[in-house]
Amino acid sequence: MKDNGSIESIRSYPSPNPHVVLKEIIYWSQGLRVKGLLAKPVLDGDYEALLYLRGGLQSIGMVRASRIAQFASQGFIVFAPYYRGNRGGEGRDEMAGDDRFDAIHSVEVLKQFVDKKEIHLFGFSRGGLMALWTAILRNDIKSVVTWAGVSNVTSMYMERVDMRRTLKRIIGGSPNKEQEKYDERTPIFKVKDIHAPVLIIHGTEDENVSIDQAYDLEQALIKENKQVETWYSSGLSHHYPPQLNRQTVKALCEWMKLK
Repeated sequence: MKDNGSIESIRSYPSPNPHVVLKEIIYWSQGLRVKGLLAKPVLDGDYEALLYLRGGLQSIGMVRASRIAQFASQGFIVFAPYYRGNRGGEGRDEMAGDDRFDAIHSVEVLKQFVDKKEIHLFGFSRGGLMALWTAILRNDIKSVVTWAGVSNVTSMYMERVDMRRTLKRIIGGSPNKEQEKYDERTPIFKVKDIHAPVLIIHGTEDENVSIDQAYDLEQALIKENKQVETWYSSGLSHHYPPQLNRQTVKALCEWMKLK
């Protein structure tokens, strides 16, 4: 079996930003070929490394070139895994089942493009789950940002009536029948193993991922004496207005660089 994080192929990918080069990479994760998108500034420099963990499931919330380029233009070399079973990648997307290892092993992919021993994690929505698990299961993480992030899979099932059928199909039943499988996917129970500072960003009116998931994560981190900061935005929903979104990206990138 090929080593986890080893690269199978690299191809050029059209970039929406003249200052950022994009490459689509196929890499190995648990014996599967998984795809992801790499973004790096055109100009040479000593850039920080950022793993961008997308939200959504399957084709919903897929990695967007413009978003990855936006982060790269803030002075980062960025890698964004699509997760298994997406865009021609092997296996199936399992919502923080074994697919969490696609995030964990993609750190090795990113390290092949930067001269950094530690990397930053950014997760949006479902990507919050992936970022937390990556921080729990690796010891080379410099900082973690979870924006509108899921921290508890049972809570997600309860909140999102529209996703229940999908979650039952992927996980094998409802929390009533398969609580253990939901708990296995839930990183909030393991935050004692996170050693990097965590920034939680969330809008109070988020209808996709309840603000309660952010509050619960914050309390769990405080209880374990972890370094945690929160940027809660009153009245905002899952997706911030464009200008505020750009400002928040800039601010969180500055936060990361200070860590």
